[in-house]
Amino acid sequence: MNGRRKSLTVITGVSGRLGQLLARRLHRRTDTRVIGIDRRAFSRKPADIEHLRIDIRRKACEDLFRTHQVDAIFHLGLMHDPRQGNSEHHTWNILGTQQVLQLAQKYEVPKVVLLSTSDVYGPRPDNPTFITEDAPLMGAQNFAGMRDLIAVDMFAQSYFWKYPEIETVVLRPVHILGGVHNAVSNYLRLARIPLLLGYDPMVQVIHEEDAVSAILAAAKPGLRGVFNVVGPGALPLRRLVALTGKPTLEIPHMLLPSIARQMFQLHIADFPAAEMDYIRFSATVDGSRAHDLLRFEHRYGVVEAVRAALRQDICDGESEARRSISI
Repeated sequence: MNGRRKSLTVITGVSGRLGQLLARRLHRRTDTRVIGIDRRAFSRKPADIEHLRIDIRRKACEDLFRTHQVDAIFHLGLMHDPRQGNSEHHTWNILGTQQVLQLAQKYEVPKVVLLSTSDVYGPRPDNPTFITEDAPLMGAQNFAGMRDLIAVDMFAQSYFWKYPEIETVVLRPVHILGGVHNAVSNYLRLARIPLLLGYDPMVQVIHEEDAVSAILAAAKPGLRGVFNVVGPGALPLRRLVALTGKPTLEIPHMLLPSIARQMFQLHIADFPAAEMDYIRFSATVDGSRAHDLLRFEHRYGVVEAVRAALRQDICDGESEARRSISI
């Protein structure tokens, strides 16, 4: 290494599925040192990655930044679990993100990449065919659980205007499929997949490995701003479901709210009734900005993404992550 200092990268939410994938990619780089922050255990952690099992909201988190020269932060530690209370969601997502961004400003971290979601736009009957980054964030209109994620997204946007010296990137990927335990992956894992009579919205998915590639692309010098991240082209929901090879259950949309609530309460499904709007209305996004500026290209197709969501050999510890912080 000729005495050259390694670039120090911090990953919040490192114990989540995407955090683990990102850490394993980064640790292969001889010029990069990785420190992960997560209050959960990090299963199968590479030996050369440091894991600080602390809460990002606590003062102990600042010790890392005070004693190290951090070059980049990947903030993946957002809570998406609908079974957590509103108070926990608020303090973790909003106060936790504020803490991370304030530390980046205080200790002059030159690069921050925050993983948001395209769900902030919301599924609506009047959505344009492809939603661009400047569209209003309407995801909380029918789904109160999105309010914190929208607040975090907007807070990060105000941050890169307030502190232009820090290259802040907000990524809004479409539905990520793989070993993650998000709503869409869990939906495709159901033994019998519900569909709405008379509805077949267009959907977009992206393989988890492609999502990690987009995160790494956003870390390139000189990039800042908001980017939608898409994988292969949009396709009808029924075609996506057909790729699983599973039986379906046709439900009249008037009965959907009560059935979805029962499925959630009985732990048959891990997504609330409000998220079922995604099997009724489209919310497809325009990914051309990420293609042009991040130079991001997906590698995996829809079939591979669906297979990744259905496979059983996912990392140990994901049952814990299912009910915890990051996607």
